[in-house]
Amino acid sequence: MTLVGNQADRQGAAATPARAAAVPEPQRQEPAPATAPDAAPAPVADSPPAHDPTDADLFARYTRDYVSGREGQQITVLQAGCTTADGDLGIGTLRAAGADVAVSLIDDDQPATRTALSTDESMAGCVHGDLRTLPLPPRSHDIVLCALLLQRIHNAELVLDRLVATLRPGGLLLLRFSDRDSAAGFLDRVLPAAARRAVWRKRRPGQPGPYEAVYERLSSARGIQAYALMRELVIAERRALGGLAGGMAEPYGLLAGQKLIAWLSRGRLTAAHEELLYVLRKPEDRFARVL
Repeated sequence: MTLVGNQADRQGAAATPARAAAVPEPQRQEPAPATAPDAAPAPVADSPPAHDPTDADLFARYTRDYVSGREGQQITVLQAGCTTADGDLGIGTLRAAGADVAVSLIDDDQPATRTALSTDESMAGCVHGDLRTLPLPPRSHDIVLCALLLQRIHNAELVLDRLVATLRPGGLLLLRFSDRDSAAGFLDRVLPAAARRAVWRKRRPGQPGPYEAVYERLSSARGIQAYALMRELVIAERRALGGLAGGMAEPYGLLAGQKLIAWLSRGRLTAAHEELLYVLRKPEDRFARVL
């Protein structure tokens, strides 16, 4: 007898724990359909978009809605890039209300990551290494948070493929990344190390960094829209942060520098935002069945 689909995923996870041996055990700690690539919009104009004060709670809201619709089930969360993940998706509040939420932590292996892990006891269970090869059991998580990771790793599309594969049908992929097509992303790539450290200290005081600035094409609005189309993911919502969108600490002169770069680029780069937040949903498996 073979089990296929969501029920199989949950039964298989319980029956064969050896599959997840290389992934950290879940820790009980507080921690619009996509458009075609040709139709992807050019960088938006340099005017402030309507800023929703609840942007910071976007991921927590979707997490809460997902958990509330599955009362009595254990919800598994994977935080990829855990050393740069902000907040805990409201998991502490959900647990206090009786929800059963288990969290696993992974990150890539670079000097800033190792320093962050060595100084933060709450990440003692994080598994770090080459995210291209780190074993990740398929269909083993309900929610995957990938926060400020895409712009700092190589082979980002391969890594994201592996994160999507670990999602169960109907699961959520929460992405936050710096936009390659923004003026801020350009500055992050070209500024001297001392200037990058100054910006990092302003925004993340006391935290190790900055991380490597790689910025492959995937780390952009166009890249994510094309990726979602090709992988048949549904874009549920998008938000912007930083730049003219606000919502981030602005070191003196940084926003002015972004506006200047955007003007000099003649529209190829934008100062309208620095970072993008995406909520993507993996469609339910319409062909799942029990044999």
